[in-house]
Amino acid sequence: MRAFAPIRRGRWWLVATLLVAVGVLARETRDAAIASAHPMATAAGHEILAAGGNAFDAAVAVAGALAVVEPHSSGLGGGGFFLLYIAAEDRYVFVDAREVAPAAATPSTYLDAAGKPRRGASTNGPLAAGIPGEAAGFAHLAERYGRLPLATSLAPAIRYAQQGFPAYRRMLLGLRFRQKTAAQWPAFGEVFYPDGAPPEPGYVIRQPDLAKTLQRLAAEGAPGYYTGETAQFLVDGVQAAGGNWTLADLAGYRVVEREPLFTEYRGVRIVTAPPPASGGIAIATILNVMSGYDPAALTGVDRKHVLVEAMRRAYRDRAIYLGDPDFIDIPVERLVHPFYAAGLRASIRVDRATPSASLPGLWPAGAERPQTTHFSLMDAAGNRVAATITINGWYGSGFMPPGTGVILNNEMDDFATAPGVPNDFLLLGADANAVGPGRRPLSSMTPTFLESDRGIAILGTPGGSRIITMVLRSSLAWMDGATAQEMVSMKRFHHQYYPDRITAETGALTDEEQAELERRGHEVSVSPRNFGNMNVVTWERASGRVEAATDPRGAVEAENVRVY
Repeated sequence: MRAFAPIRRGRWWLVATLLVAVGVLARETRDAAIASAHPMATAAGHEILAAGGNAFDAAVAVAGALAVVEPHSSGLGGGGFFLLYIAAEDRYVFVDAREVAPAAATPSTYLDAAGKPRRGASTNGPLAAGIPGEAAGFAHLAERYGRLPLATSLAPAIRYAQQGFPAYRRMLLGLRFRQKTAAQWPAFGEVFYPDGAPPEPGYVIRQPDLAKTLQRLAAEGAPGYYTGETAQFLVDGVQAAGGNWTLADLAGYRVVEREPLFTEYRGVRIVTAPPPASGGIAIATILNVMSGYDPAALTGVDRKHVLVEAMRRAYRDRAIYLGDPDFIDIPVERLVHPFYAAGLRASIRVDRATPSASLPGLWPAGAERPQTTHFSLMDAAGNRVAATITINGWYGSGFMPPGTGVILNNEMDDFATAPGVPNDFLLLGADANAVGPGRRPLSSMTPTFLESDRGIAILGTPGGSRIITMVLRSSLAWMDGATAQEMVSMKRFHHQYYPDRITAETGALTDEEQAELERRGHEVSVSPRNFGNMNVVTWERASGRVEAATDPRGAVEAENVRVY
């Protein structure tokens, strides 16, 4: 096994990029700021801003770079959501570039003859992949909102794919997890498993096929991915390996623009994600429940208890009511109405936990690998982007169609393969989120803006089912005066209705709080792992100060990046 690949002549750009970016995942200027999960992605965004691009051009650059240098979390084989604020028009837009189920997908696709889910069918290999939306999202942002050609904004990503980037600890953890499934599909292994094993930290990963795919997208826009040579590579590879995509599935993919969801709490306006994202409705529900309590009186363990009870009820509603709004009627107005929250609040006891199984609705008849990425950015004109993009599990489905360099998602697992059967994140679902041709699976991704007299916060995080509660608690922290760095660093706890337990990071609860919550009937599990990888940008109205902060949990360690 090769420990490190030396940087040869012509690799000067990588040295320069790392000298200014290693360890600086979030970098800011006086008027513009970018917080992303990798220093090379942050550098790509600033490069495009310096070239005259706006926030939306920079978003393409950052997301494109992440598709190359954070391959375990996002990429052209996945999709995501882009929450935009267009300053000149004082307008908000939610760009839905979520994956869709192929035309051949049905509720029985992932079930055996007895109607039970087939193990691995919705998580591994090409059958687990929905039709990707990220490439269409790039083209949409560039054509409708950007100043620069798509080719300009994707240039850093193409350069990174051609000339390589150093492997780092977080991505190598995923490669160890994916090694068995990757052995089935050589194209993936050829890129990420030199000599048949994961590389050492610092080994330079080069992706020439991905560079060519990005070049076709850059030159032709969305048709350069969804039709022609790239589409043929994708479909041929998927079908040869047992998947069900067609050229018509790819050619028919469309980005959808939606109205963001707006709510308010304690004088703060929250602009967040509508369905098929579940986070906006869940956060609105939780905050509406909390609005019935005096925040000055509800403190300490009482506040944590009530917050958990509100989470429990919001996630129950997620399981029952939410899905693709283009296919089902979602009672959004009812779910986010204060009167509905008052009804939920009436069933909460401050002194006692409510067993999830006692609430009416969905419960399993029987009875984490959250790999997503988020970036936040703002330009000098006040344009903003909160973008959460994903391929779902570690390296998605683990499948790469030969000739593409594209790792396909496993988003089909985000559907409810059967009512009451938990998915890979132990989330429950019902018919509202059933598998069906052209449907978009329900998502927990929650890109969000906070606005008040204090200023603005742009935030979001990966983390699977825990995304919603992480965004919620960091939003509450900002309302209490937290800085961007405090928001990304704070300890986290979570409840999602099923399983019926509080999961907490070490240090999120004191020993006394944990004991008291258990006395009230909660099961508390302290996780050996941390949650999420949040990226936040804030602007303070009084001082004009901009702060960009990246979660220390997901930092790309400078000591693991070797430059020669």
